[in-house]
Amino acid sequence: MFGYSDRLAALREAVQRFVEEEAIPRECPALAHDLDALETTTRRLRAKAMEAGIYGPQLPVAWGGLGLSWRDRSVILEEAGRSFLAPLAMNCAPPDQPNMINLLTEGSPAQQQRYLAPLARGETRSCFAMTEPEPGAGSDPSMLQTVATRCPGGWAITGRKWFISGAIGASFALVLAKTGDGATLFIVDADNPGYRVLRNIASIDGFQIGGHGEIELKDCVVGHDAVLGEVGKGFACAQTRLEPARLSHCMRFIGRASRAMALAQDYANRRNSFGQPLAQLQQVQAMVADSHIDLHAARLMTWHAAAKLDANESVQHESAMAKVFVSEAVGRVVDRAAQIMGALGMSEDSPVSMILREARPLRVYDGASEVHRSTLARRVLKESLRP
Repeated sequence: MFGYSDRLAALREAVQRFVEEEAIPRECPALAHDLDALETTTRRLRAKAMEAGIYGPQLPVAWGGLGLSWRDRSVILEEAGRSFLAPLAMNCAPPDQPNMINLLTEGSPAQQQRYLAPLARGETRSCFAMTEPEPGAGSDPSMLQTVATRCPGGWAITGRKWFISGAIGASFALVLAKTGDGATLFIVDADNPGYRVLRNIASIDGFQIGGHGEIELKDCVVGHDAVLGEVGKGFACAQTRLEPARLSHCMRFIGRASRAMALAQDYANRRNSFGQPLAQLQQVQAMVADSHIDLHAARLMTWHAAAKLDANESVQHESAMAKVFVSEAVGRVVDRAAQIMGALGMSEDSPVSMILREARPLRVYDGASEVHRSTLARRVLKESLRP
């Protein structure tokens, strides 16, 4: 019905096995914020993902991946997203996944061999440095404060980046900076003397490989060959990654929310209260029903956008709508799951509490819901003015 490939069923089963037998058994609360242990666990699981034939679902076959369509990918990323660790192991987690998109679409052959090849093999990690501390760029990227000026042999970059996911231990960063010709995206090696990771910023969410770093760029000199794409086209490069990245977030978090609700349903069926199983209480039944309505609608919105991507059609409108709806729908689902489970849902004895903490930032990451709503409304109203 949705144009899936013939191999999808077997691949989905393989991912399900990997999640249940390899990824979930290695999850523990202590791992959520232990960056070194998370890195080690990811590397071990990555080798197992390769052995299982599920590695790199989003990567072209030529780069060691599975070359899946967006429609197939929507199913596989949802399955992987049920686990905190499986997307990392399969190398389809941010920020590396969208960084690979930029390197595939805008990277020169030399940049691809130097940066994309080891990233695709899982030998290195990367980060995307756009967000800045106040008064710099956040939801409004036009407030960009980091500056790159021409110097002999290349560019000198100066600025500060903040809440940069994956920054701790990354081999390189894609850095957005202002130039005289407009915003430009640069590839900056982490061992550049002018590039310094100041700290890891503690956050509500967990299992983010490389944490969320604060970065200082001070007279950070890079060559002309460090420009990714074209000078002055940085915002266009960023948009190339953002639309598919938003959809990938939706796919993974539909899986995460589905897992939370499955745990809540199991709890409701076996937990007795007021003389009967919780599952027999109408208020609990309503929460379960509403959650499956939310999940079904979230899937359909995501699958529709995925189909348009496969058809090489713009998803500017659809990806924004999906990001707003799905981020809020999965939040509702996980919140209900935690409510059904009571104290257990609040505790680290169940993964639901961490899923709840992870779901909340999704309404901010890759564009706050309010920004998307404003952009969508302006676009719709502008269209309505046309004769």
